[in-house]
Parts: sequence; C-alpha cells; structure tokens
Amino acid sequence: MPDPTLQRHIAACNNLASPAGLIPFRIGAAQVGWVSAELAQALTFRPRDFHFDADGVALAARLRSAGMRSEALAQALPSLAAGGFLRIRGEAFDVRETSTGPTLATLDRGALPAFGVMSQGVHVNGIVRRADGLHLWVGIRAKDKAVAPGQLDNIVAGGIPAGLTPEETLVKEAAEEACLPPGLAATARRAGRVSYVMANAEGLRRDVLHCYDLEIPEDVIPRPGDDEVERFELWPAGRVLDAVRGTDSVKFNVNLVLIDLFLREGLVEDPDGSLRAGLDQGPD
Repeated sequence: MPDPTLQRHIAACNNLASPAGLIPFRIGAAQVGWVSAELAQALTFRPRDFHFDADGVALAARLRSAGMRSEALAQALPSLAAGGFLRIRGEAFDVRETSTGPTLATLDRGALPAFGVMSQGVHVNGIVRRADGLHLWVGIRAKDKAVAPGQLDNIVAGGIPAGLTPEETLVKEAAEEACLPPGLAATARRAGRVSYVMANAEGLRRDVLHCYDLEIPEDVIPRPGDDEVERFELWPAGRVLDAVRGTDSVKFNVNLVLIDLFLREGLVEDPDGSLRAGLDQGPD
C-alpha cells in the first residue's frame, strides 16, 4: 500500500475523476484541450474562428497554418479576459496534442488552463552529495508570488516557452532564477517526467514536467537572479522528505518532482508500484 503521506500530494494534483461537463477543444482532428460550457458559449460570438459540432469546439478549418491559428486565438483573448475567463500573461506556449507532437499553434500561458491545453515545464533537483549523505538545494518562493507564495520550490523550475526545448529552457531558467552558469546547467541529467490533470479556479491544468538532476559542486552557491525566490537553502534530503510527508510547505507540483527523486534515490519504498504509476496521470 502506498505511503498515504505521499499519496495525498498525488491525489491533490489529480483531483478530476473525469472530464464530464467539459467540452473537447480541437485543432483539426487533434484534441488539444477542454473548455467549460461557459467559455464555449463565449466562443460562439466568434463564429469565423471557432466552429461547433457534435464532438465539441474546434478552430475553423480555414486556419491551416500554426501562425494563422495562433493569431485567431490571440485575437479572442482580450474579450475572454474581460469576461473573467482568463488572464493574459504575455508569454506564448506551444499547443500540442502530445508532449512530443508537432506544434499546432501557440497560446498565451495565462489562457492554457481555460482552454485545458497541455503545459510543459522543466524542474531541476539541485543535488549535493556529501560525506554525510544526499543534500538538496531548495528555493523559498517570494511571498508576493501569485502561486504558492513562501513555499518550497526546486532550485530551478519554469514553463517551456514557445519554440524552446526543455534543455534550452533549463539553461535559461538556471541563469535567471539561480545565477547558475550555463556550462554547469547544461550538465543536468534528464531523469524522467511527471504529469497530472488538476482542476482549479483557472480551468484545467494538464501539465507535463520534465525532471532533471543537477549535481552541484559544494563550492557553488545559487543566488536569486529574479523575483521568483527569496533565497536558497541547502537541506539534507531527509529534511526535505519530512517536509513533503508532514507539511504543506512545498509547492503543490514540486511535491511530485520530489517524490520521483525519492523513489529513484531509494529513500521511499513503493512495493506495489502505485506511487510511481500515480506520478504520470496527465497528458502523453
């Protein structure tokens, strides 16, 4: 039986039993998201760009290129934001059917949950192996952050903007968030992925997080480079595990990244494999 103190975090990130009540959103034959009935109703006022049929709502077939689709989506956002369906963040993300599929369009990051479109990100475990055991660099998130203020985070984490690979995003975010040199960041080892489907006030988060392990020399001290975190602290892995198990002080999806690490490092047991299986319940 899985450890309930860890399983609760997996359950919290996968809180939607089924998409009942949501309407499929398609680009061509590819289903790329889910929208609420209320958002679908708002889209009926843009019949040139959004068409409806028995299978849901789709971008108009005349929008044949990724650029044309992206423009149609961008033009719809201001009125949807004014209606309270989303907030525009000014950062484009790729729209794909699967995490490795072709880019079908781009969409503002703030609109991804409203359209139920998959988001991809990178999360980096900052690892220091010392004589007294495994240690992890953790970030203390800024108290004015809109999401998870003051909570614990990975040393580096960020969404993958349109046109960038996970590795390119990792190097960029490492410099911006933790002042880590590109040469060091590029040595991060891809460790796998976690994914989840989470309903929240913004809509539906369908997230794929690409996980990396970065071995950091003891003489390298990360420093905040932007407003994401207040400071970094080096914790024994056991202390981080205790925080995940016994508190709600860790950002919701970072719990999953850390559980993945604990499993790989043999710090937690998973006799029936249910913890591992629970870490990848989101998009392909």
